[in-house]
Amino acid sequence: MKNENIIPKSSLDFLIQLKENNNKPWFEANKPQYLIELNHIENFAGALLKELSKTDVLENTSGKKSVYRIYRDIRFSKDKTPFKHFWGGSYTRATAARRGGYYFHLEKGNTFFAGGFWGPNAADLKRIRTEFAQDPETFQKILNSKSFVKNFGTLQGEQLKTKPKDFDANHPAIDLLRYKQFLVIKRFTDEEVLSPQFLDLALDAFVNMRPFFDYMSEVLTTDSNGVSIL
Repeated sequence: MKNENIIPKSSLDFLIQLKENNNKPWFEANKPQYLIELNHIENFAGALLKELSKTDVLENTSGKKSVYRIYRDIRFSKDKTPFKHFWGGSYTRATAARRGGYYFHLEKGNTFFAGGFWGPNAADLKRIRTEFAQDPETFQKILNSKSFVKNFGTLQGEQLKTKPKDFDANHPAIDLLRYKQFLVIKRFTDEEVLSPQFLDLALDAFVNMRPFFDYMSEVLTTDSNGVSIL
Protein backbone atom coordinates (compact mmCIF):
# COMPACT_ATOMS: atom_id res chain seq x y z
CA MET A 1 0.00 0.00 0.00
CA LYS A 2 1.12 3.61 -0.51
CA ASN A 3 2.33 4.73 2.87
CA GLU A 4 2.91 8.28 4.02
CA ASN A 5 2.34 7.34 7.65
CA ILE A 6 5.80 6.50 8.94
CA ILE A 7 7.41 6.45 12.36
CA PRO A 8 10.10 9.16 12.26
CA LYS A 9 13.39 8.70 14.07
CA SER A 10 12.56 11.72 16.21
CA SER A 11 9.63 9.84 17.77
CA LEU A 12 11.95 7.12 19.08
CA ASP A 13 14.67 9.62 20.04
CA PHE A 14 12.18 11.58 22.14
CA LEU A 15 11.50 8.47 24.20
CA ILE A 16 15.20 8.10 24.98
CA GLN A 17 15.35 11.69 26.18
CA LEU A 18 12.21 11.17 28.24
CA LYS A 19 13.67 8.05 29.84
CA GLU A 20 16.78 10.02 30.84
CA ASN A 21 14.71 12.96 32.11
CA ASN A 22 11.64 11.29 33.53
CA ASN A 23 10.29 14.20 35.53
CA LYS A 24 7.47 16.72 35.16
CA PRO A 25 9.60 19.90 34.77
CA TRP A 26 11.53 18.43 31.82
CA PHE A 27 8.35 17.09 30.25
CA GLU A 28 6.54 20.42 30.52
CA ALA A 29 9.51 22.22 28.99
CA ASN A 30 9.54 19.74 26.09
CA LYS A 31 5.80 19.30 25.72
CA PRO A 32 5.64 21.03 22.30
CA GLN A 33 8.02 18.38 20.93
CA TYR A 34 6.05 15.64 22.67
CA LEU A 35 2.84 16.79 20.95
CA ILE A 36 4.57 16.73 17.55
CA GLU A 37 5.79 13.17 18.11
CA LEU A 38 2.45 12.07 19.53
CA ASN A 39 0.78 13.31 16.38
CA HIS A 40 3.07 11.09 14.29
CA ILE A 41 2.16 8.06 16.42
CA GLU A 42 -1.56 8.81 16.30
CA ASN A 43 -1.44 9.19 12.52
CA PHE A 44 0.35 5.86 12.21
CA ALA A 45 -2.15 4.21 14.57
CA GLY A 46 -4.99 5.66 12.51
CA ALA A 47 -3.55 4.36 9.25
CA LEU A 48 -3.04 0.93 10.77
CA LEU A 49 -6.58 0.97 12.16
CA LYS A 50 -7.95 1.79 8.72
CA GLU A 51 -6.12 -1.10 7.08
CA LEU A 52 -6.78 -3.60 9.89
CA SER A 53 -10.49 -2.73 9.78
CA LYS A 54 -10.58 -4.15 6.26
CA THR A 55 -9.81 -7.58 7.72
CA ASP A 56 -11.48 -7.47 11.15
CA VAL A 57 -14.28 -5.69 13.03
CA LEU A 58 -12.92 -3.36 15.70
CA GLU A 59 -14.39 -1.14 18.40
CA ASN A 60 -11.80 1.62 17.95
CA THR A 61 -13.01 4.78 16.22
CA SER A 62 -9.69 6.58 15.63
CA GLY A 63 -5.94 6.30 15.87
CA LYS A 64 -5.94 9.00 18.53
CA LYS A 65 -8.23 6.96 20.77
CA SER A 66 -6.14 3.84 20.16
CA VAL A 67 -2.91 5.27 21.58
CA TYR A 68 -2.31 5.02 25.32
CA ARG A 69 -1.61 8.03 27.49
CA ILE A 70 2.07 8.70 28.19
CA TYR A 71 1.31 9.28 31.87
CA ARG A 72 1.92 6.36 34.23
CA ASP A 73 -0.44 5.37 37.03
CA ILE A 74 1.95 5.46 39.99
CA ARG A 75 -0.61 5.11 42.79
CA PHE A 76 0.27 1.49 43.57
CA SER A 77 3.73 1.30 42.02
CA LYS A 78 7.13 1.42 43.68
CA ASP A 79 8.41 3.09 40.53
CA LYS A 80 7.30 6.72 40.86
CA THR A 81 8.59 7.97 37.52
CA PRO A 82 5.62 9.81 36.00
CA PHE A 83 5.97 8.94 32.32
CA LYS A 84 6.16 5.84 30.15
CA HIS A 85 9.21 5.62 27.91
CA PHE A 86 7.42 3.91 25.02
CA TRP A 87 4.52 4.55 22.68
CA GLY A 88 1.78 2.00 23.18
CA GLY A 89 -1.73 1.35 22.02
CA SER A 90 -4.30 -1.31 21.22
CA TYR A 91 -7.26 -2.27 19.07
CA THR A 92 -10.22 -4.14 20.53
CA ARG A 93 -12.14 -6.69 18.47
CA ALA A 94 -15.85 -5.91 18.38
CA THR A 95 -18.77 -7.96 19.74
CA ALA A 96 -18.76 -10.95 22.08
CA ALA A 97 -18.18 -13.28 19.13
CA ARG A 98 -14.69 -11.89 18.49
CA ARG A 99 -12.28 -12.55 21.31
CA GLY A 100 -8.74 -11.26 21.74
CA GLY A 101 -7.12 -7.91 21.08
CA TYR A 102 -4.20 -6.32 19.23
CA TYR A 103 -1.43 -4.39 21.03
CA PHE A 104 1.55 -2.38 19.80
CA HIS A 105 4.64 -1.18 21.66
CA LEU A 106 7.08 1.23 20.00
CA GLU A 107 10.46 1.79 21.63
CA LYS A 108 14.01 1.96 20.34
CA GLY A 109 15.48 -1.54 20.55
CA ASN A 110 12.25 -2.99 21.92
CA THR A 111 9.39 -2.67 19.43
CA PHE A 112 6.86 -5.47 19.31
CA PHE A 113 3.30 -6.13 18.20
CA ALA A 114 1.32 -8.62 20.24
CA GLY A 115 -2.08 -10.16 20.67
CA GLY A 116 -3.91 -12.64 22.80
CA PHE A 117 -5.20 -13.13 26.31
CA TRP A 118 -3.14 -11.50 29.07
CA GLY A 119 -5.40 -12.28 32.04
CA PRO A 120 -8.19 -14.69 31.14
CA ASN A 121 -10.77 -15.15 33.89
CA ALA A 122 -11.20 -18.49 35.63
CA ALA A 123 -14.13 -19.57 33.46
CA ASP A 124 -12.34 -18.77 30.18
CA LEU A 125 -9.16 -20.46 31.36
CA LYS A 126 -11.07 -23.60 32.34
CA ARG A 127 -12.87 -23.66 28.97
CA ILE A 128 -9.61 -23.31 27.02
CA ARG A 129 -7.93 -26.06 29.02
CA THR A 130 -10.92 -28.34 28.58
CA GLU A 131 -10.65 -27.87 24.82
CA PHE A 132 -6.91 -28.57 24.89
CA ALA A 133 -7.54 -31.74 26.88
CA GLN A 134 -10.19 -32.96 24.44
CA ASP A 135 -8.54 -31.91 21.19
CA PRO A 136 -5.00 -30.48 21.39
CA GLU A 137 -4.24 -31.26 17.75
CA THR A 138 -6.32 -28.42 16.27
CA PHE A 139 -4.49 -25.75 18.26
CA GLN A 140 -1.12 -27.44 17.82
CA LYS A 141 -1.67 -27.33 14.06
CA ILE A 142 -2.03 -23.53 14.28
CA LEU A 143 1.08 -23.19 16.46
CA ASN A 144 3.11 -25.36 14.09
CA SER A 145 1.97 -23.65 10.89
CA LYS A 146 4.64 -21.96 8.78
CA SER A 147 3.05 -18.52 9.11
CA PHE A 148 2.80 -18.77 12.91
CA VAL A 149 6.37 -19.99 13.40
CA LYS A 150 7.73 -17.40 10.96
CA ASN A 151 5.96 -14.50 12.63
CA PHE A 152 5.74 -15.45 16.29
CA GLY A 153 8.01 -18.41 16.92
CA THR A 154 6.13 -20.03 19.77
CA LEU A 155 3.15 -19.37 21.98
CA GLN A 156 4.15 -17.21 24.94
CA GLY A 157 2.71 -16.44 28.35
CA GLU A 158 3.02 -17.38 32.01
CA GLN A 159 2.75 -21.09 32.80
CA LEU A 160 2.12 -23.19 35.89
CA LYS A 161 5.09 -25.17 37.17
CA THR A 162 2.81 -28.11 37.92
CA LYS A 163 -0.42 -29.42 36.42
CA PRO A 164 -3.62 -27.37 36.63
CA LYS A 165 -6.29 -28.58 39.04
CA ASP A 166 -8.58 -31.31 37.68
CA PHE A 167 -6.26 -32.19 34.80
CA ASP A 168 -3.98 -35.19 34.35
CA ALA A 169 -0.27 -34.49 34.83
CA ASN A 170 0.46 -37.20 32.25
CA HIS A 171 -1.81 -35.76 29.58
CA PRO A 172 -0.04 -35.64 26.17
CA ALA A 173 -0.85 -31.91 25.94
CA ILE A 174 0.28 -31.04 29.48
CA ASP A 175 2.59 -28.31 28.11
CA LEU A 176 -0.44 -26.51 26.67
CA LEU A 177 -2.55 -27.14 29.76
CA ARG A 178 -0.01 -25.35 31.96
CA TYR A 179 -0.47 -21.99 30.21
CA LYS A 180 -2.19 -19.24 32.21
CA GLN A 181 -1.72 -16.64 29.48
CA PHE A 182 -1.91 -17.05 25.71
CA LEU A 183 0.19 -14.48 23.87
CA VAL A 184 1.69 -14.12 20.41
CA ILE A 185 4.47 -11.56 19.88
CA LYS A 186 6.20 -10.26 16.77
CA ARG A 187 9.35 -8.19 17.31
CA PHE A 188 10.76 -5.58 14.95
CA THR A 189 14.19 -4.02 14.51
CA ASP A 190 14.64 -0.24 14.63
CA GLU A 191 15.47 -0.34 10.94
CA GLU A 192 12.11 -1.97 10.21
CA VAL A 193 10.24 0.48 12.43
CA LEU A 194 11.73 3.50 10.66
CA SER A 195 11.29 2.10 7.16
CA PRO A 196 8.54 3.23 4.74
CA GLN A 197 7.31 -0.39 4.76
CA PHE A 198 6.59 -0.53 8.48
CA LEU A 199 2.83 -0.04 8.11
CA ASP A 200 2.76 -3.08 5.81
CA LEU A 201 4.89 -5.09 8.25
CA ALA A 202 2.72 -4.13 11.22
CA LEU A 203 -0.49 -4.98 9.39
CA ASP A 204 0.94 -8.32 8.27
CA ALA A 205 1.83 -9.21 11.87
CA PHE A 206 -1.71 -8.51 13.05
CA VAL A 207 -3.34 -10.31 10.13
CA ASN A 208 -1.27 -13.41 10.87
CA MET A 209 -2.75 -13.49 14.38
CA ARG A 210 -6.20 -14.23 12.99
CA PRO A 211 -6.05 -18.07 12.94
CA PHE A 212 -5.10 -17.91 16.64
CA PHE A 213 -7.88 -15.42 17.41
CA ASP A 214 -10.46 -17.31 15.36
CA TYR A 215 -9.69 -20.54 17.18
CA MET A 216 -9.88 -18.93 20.62
CA SER A 217 -13.06 -17.08 19.68
CA GLU A 218 -14.76 -20.30 18.66
CA VAL A 219 -13.68 -22.05 21.86
CA LEU A 220 -14.70 -19.18 24.15
CA THR A 221 -18.12 -18.70 22.57
CA THR A 222 -19.14 -22.36 22.79
CA ASP A 223 -19.47 -24.96 25.53
CA SER A 224 -17.45 -28.19 25.63
CA ASN A 225 -19.99 -29.76 23.24
CA GLY A 226 -19.49 -27.01 20.68
CA VAL A 227 -22.86 -25.36 21.33
CA SER A 228 -22.93 -21.56 21.20
CA ILE A 229 -23.22 -19.78 24.56
CA LEU A 230 -23.89 -16.37 23.04
